[in-house]
Amino acid sequence: MRETTVSVQRIVLTGALAHDRVRAVLSLLAIALGVALGYAVQLITGAAVNELAQGVQLLSGDADLQLRGPRGGFDEAIYARLARLPEVAAASPALEVDAKLAGRDDALRIIGLDAFRAAAVEPRLLPETGDRLDLLRQDRLFLTPAAARWLGATQGDALKFQVALREVALVVGGLVPAGAQQRFAAMDIAACQLAFERLGVITRVDLRLRAGVDVEAFRERLQASLPAGLALERPATTVAAGASASRSYRVNMNVLALVALLTGGLLVFSTLVLSVVRRRAHFALLRVLGTTRRALVRALLAEGTLLGVAGSALGLGLGFVLARLAVQVIGPDLGSGYFRGVTPTLSPEPVATLLCFALGVGVAVAGSLVPALEAARTPPALALRAGDEERAFTRLRPAWPGLAALGASAGLALLPAVAGLPLFGYAAIALLLAGVLLLMPRIAASLFARLPLPRAAAPRLALSQLRGAPGQAALSLTAIVASMSLLVSMAIMVASFRDALDAWLGQILPADAYIRTSSAGDTGFLTPEDQARIAALPGVRRVEFLNDEQLLLDPLRPRIVLLARAIDPARARERLPLLAEATPEPGAPPAWVNEAMVDLYGFRLGRVIELPIGGKLTRFTVAGVWRDYARPQGAVVIERDRYVALTGDRRATNAAIWLAPGASAAELARVLESDASRGVSLELATPGEIRRFSLQIFDRTFAVTYALELAAVAIGLLGLSSSFGALVLARRREFGVLRHLGMTRRQIAAMLASEGLLLSAIASAVGFGLGWLISLILIHVVNRQSFHWGMAITIPWPLLVAAAAGVLALAMLTALASGRVAMNRDAVRTVKDDW
Repeated sequence: MRETTVSVQRIVLTGALAHDRVRAVLSLLAIALGVALGYAVQLITGAAVNELAQGVQLLSGDADLQLRGPRGGFDEAIYARLARLPEVAAASPALEVDAKLAGRDDALRIIGLDAFRAAAVEPRLLPETGDRLDLLRQDRLFLTPAAARWLGATQGDALKFQVALREVALVVGGLVPAGAQQRFAAMDIAACQLAFERLGVITRVDLRLRAGVDVEAFRERLQASLPAGLALERPATTVAAGASASRSYRVNMNVLALVALLTGGLLVFSTLVLSVVRRRAHFALLRVLGTTRRALVRALLAEGTLLGVAGSALGLGLGFVLARLAVQVIGPDLGSGYFRGVTPTLSPEPVATLLCFALGVGVAVAGSLVPALEAARTPPALALRAGDEERAFTRLRPAWPGLAALGASAGLALLPAVAGLPLFGYAAIALLLAGVLLLMPRIAASLFARLPLPRAAAPRLALSQLRGAPGQAALSLTAIVASMSLLVSMAIMVASFRDALDAWLGQILPADAYIRTSSAGDTGFLTPEDQARIAALPGVRRVEFLNDEQLLLDPLRPRIVLLARAIDPARARERLPLLAEATPEPGAPPAWVNEAMVDLYGFRLGRVIELPIGGKLTRFTVAGVWRDYARPQGAVVIERDRYVALTGDRRATNAAIWLAPGASAAELARVLESDASRGVSLELATPGEIRRFSLQIFDRTFAVTYALELAAVAIGLLGLSSSFGALVLARRREFGVLRHLGMTRRQIAAMLASEGLLLSAIASAVGFGLGWLISLILIHVVNRQSFHWGMAITIPWPLLVAAAAGVLALAMLTALASGRVAMNRDAVRTVKDDW
């Protein structure tokens, strides 16, 4: 029995390779491309997240617990209180700043440490080279090897940083042993506070507890006594919070890559179905000669497995190469901005490698299962009869599976996110796609039946052929409908987001010019004296200053952004793109929250909330909800005067300037440049320049999305070419008969071109409708639950029309090319095929 099964597999595989080499190669390449895209995305994002996690673990050392708070820091007196607790064996304070490098659009993270305390908790952060006593000097810092390579700095070099609007020079004293891939520097905490004007402030305290202390019980007891806005958690919580910031982006990238792989699976499915249909008589003969159904199913599954194994193996190698190229060209953040400052080491991980390989093989096997079962179920007597091919597609005709999938999709689209991820939204898209593809035979048959028969002979025969074999035609459309719907949905989603972003920028930039202290880091700011000087500049009619702080509301999530700006509560709509407004409660001043705060923290309109500002909880009323495309972690706007009263912080980071009549932004820029006497000039830009720059960042962020989308479309086009070519080649006998009846090669070519035009037109129409429905789920479910963005629908007609025209042209060219190959043989010999 085993020998019989092996021989059947050899016969089936030999026949497939002999008759379907082109389609087999295309299917293999489709699987390889899908696996490569998924593997590359997984390699890059996985390595970047691992590097971030290792960085947190490195900085926390042997700490059992870590105290964190607002990004701007908290009172260092809290450290002394914690260090005196009897349960604490060692406490190490730290001050972290992202120091803006003077003359560069980059920042270097600097960790201020107490050398004597750090030795007990974070020993790997102490100097490895140079004089360790230099760590106590005010002008010394020690770089990690990665930071030294990045900056091209060696021991004794001076590095200049921007602090407020002045430059501070620090000398490289040597290297710290940690951070082979982490870019940061270490220096004395007191020197760090002095150099960056953070006196009396720290941002973190690492605690190592005494043996036998219940860590969780101690944490809960101490947390209750801490000032508002501080959280005492295990270092692993910090790792989880950092990973959550990019989780939605990473999941979306992986889903896009998976879509490309599934599109390749559809190509395998259509290829094998058409191959099985062409070989029905061969399989029937094998059945007559004694081959069992199980042996035939195994043989056909082996054919799909072979394609999957070969394609997956090729895809893994290609994916590693793509990952290296993407890191070098785009960067490890893939244009998203989530992993800046990280230089991940790309190394194959066993779990990710096996998963991608298994997905590729699984998709190929799943694509071969249905045709294998169909071949085994077909009675040999029927399969041996000529013209029985269309019977193989009758099992695809029932409408209830497709309708059930569409109904389930509609229900899942209404469900909420799971752990912050739109899992039901993804499932709704998958079921919507599956439902439409399952209904394609009925859709195709219905459309063919409703089309009027043309008078010309060639188009008339083309439509008659499609009416007579709608199953084969529908099958050839599956891959292109899937890829076309992906193209349409992603194009609509990206265009909608881009237009919404453009309109949003126009609404939040009402001033004539904007000033910021730096484009990177958090050490640039405007002192009250700087603000007064800017307000007195010639040509300035009015100026509004803004300050931002990052508050920790939930240790499992990234910090939210608190924006303190000059805003009139009665005219808030002039400064914010408000979606709704409410009247503040007595004793609770107004605060305006973005959509993310509503989704993540439940800060609904009219609700009284408490924000930890200045170490105390302050009550506010949610007086408005505004649209924000810049801060998906959440943002709150409050009046700047109230912020100053609560914190005493009068600094600002940005300024909006309204110019006097006759003044220009160019003149103001020249004044600022001539006044840059302290070594650091302010960055000034007009609203138009900010919008152009922001849209450039947007396009770079979505560059990988475009690449994944185009890859899936390419796979679908390959599927259309392969499937249609197979159908044409299988009809060589029909062409011979038509030639005997008097049709010329030109007329047959016109008939095939008409078939290709009809098929591609239907694929484009169905793909457009399906893509539009998917875009609704993407915009209103997936994006909303992933990034908390709301937007209106924009349809990019020029791009979609061009894509449809490309599909039409490719289908016609494929039909003509396949027809030429099919008609190369003599008409008499062609008619005698299989007789």
